[in-house]
Amino acid sequence: MKRRDFFLTLAAPVLAAGLAAAPALAQDGPIRIGMTVSSTGTFALAAQSGLRGAEIWVDDVNSRGGIEIGGKKRKVELVKLDDRSDKTTVPKVYETLIKEEKVDLLFGPFGSTLTAAAVNATETAGKFMVIWSASADSIYAQGYKYVVSATQIAGSLLGQPGVRALHSMGVKKIAFAYLDEPFPAALTQGAVDLAKQLGMEVTMNEKFAKGTKDFNILIQKAKASGAEAFYPTAYEGDQMTIARQLREANVNFNAVYLVYASQPQFLQQAGKDAEYILSQTLLHDKINWKVTHGLNRAQMMERYKKLHPNAQYTADFQTALAYGAGVVTEEIIKTAGSVDAAKLKEAALKLSDKITTVTGEYQIDQTGKQFKNAFSIMQNLPGGIEVVYPPQVATAKPVYPVPAFDKRK
Repeated sequence: MKRRDFFLTLAAPVLAAGLAAAPALAQDGPIRIGMTVSSTGTFALAAQSGLRGAEIWVDDVNSRGGIEIGGKKRKVELVKLDDRSDKTTVPKVYETLIKEEKVDLLFGPFGSTLTAAAVNATETAGKFMVIWSASADSIYAQGYKYVVSATQIAGSLLGQPGVRALHSMGVKKIAFAYLDEPFPAALTQGAVDLAKQLGMEVTMNEKFAKGTKDFNILIQKAKASGAEAFYPTAYEGDQMTIARQLREANVNFNAVYLVYASQPQFLQQAGKDAEYILSQTLLHDKINWKVTHGLNRAQMMERYKKLHPNAQYTADFQTALAYGAGVVTEEIIKTAGSVDAAKLKEAALKLSDKITTVTGEYQIDQTGKQFKNAFSIMQNLPGGIEVVYPPQVATAKPVYPVPAFDKRK
């Protein structure tokens, strides 16, 4: 596939005009932000959901005339290429964005696997990269200078709200399983550590390979371990399969926790398999942060409907993460008054603890690791999805233990 076959650009001006005016763009043209988006493969659903959030931000900032740098407002142009969910493709594509498309800064791709592959290219080129979804702590342990997670909490912290919720319900024994990739591994390790700190017995902690389709052995092993709760972590498609195979095998736990189970596409595709499952999200009509920068949840959702009336799925937390990352990026650029990587990083640190977006509070350390934006815990009840933890935002009490499959209507 030729690069031009999958190149797309969003916002004005069009590519031809943009390249023709290349010398002027450095001072007066749009701020060009590059990113990759998966059109196919494991990460396609989440990546495209995130893209729609980035598009909302671009539309909003450009409707306000752009971002002011040096007394002049410059619009934002989002330039995207296809990474096809392939980590071996990512470095080459980010090099293309930097060297050929001459972007000013970059958004990361979806997820830790692809972002870890992209960051060497951005750092080598001395370009600033804003992460909107990658959570693996390992990314921030490499000494990179120009990487900042705008909205995605670190992986070691990401799985902990779910453990706290299960502990509050009375779970004493818990079985973990995870896809052998950076994001699921980091999330699970943090969850396991907290479970032990809280005095819960971890009856199983087992990884499985990418491409696994039959999870029955893993499910049976978790059940045999005596676990009251089953907490397998993978990406959305795998989690849909696990939910289905739990029902088909008639294996019952008092609670099942699947990170993505409150996603609109999960609920739509999993159907009855999704009932009573616990999950986590940053975006729900009952979760509303007091926003200091950018659109609030209701405004973002309204803009989503306007820009994406034919989208297959409604906005989800990936949409909100990417939108919020755009908002943080805008503030970083304004504060820096530049697109220079070092100045952007300095500004990002100055803004720590001073921004609240639709997904929550922004707080980073010197490595760019995100410490806030904690998820709320949801449960898919027969009457609809509800917030069940933390108590401050809960809209219903969790059902625990959940009914056995043969007792459900």
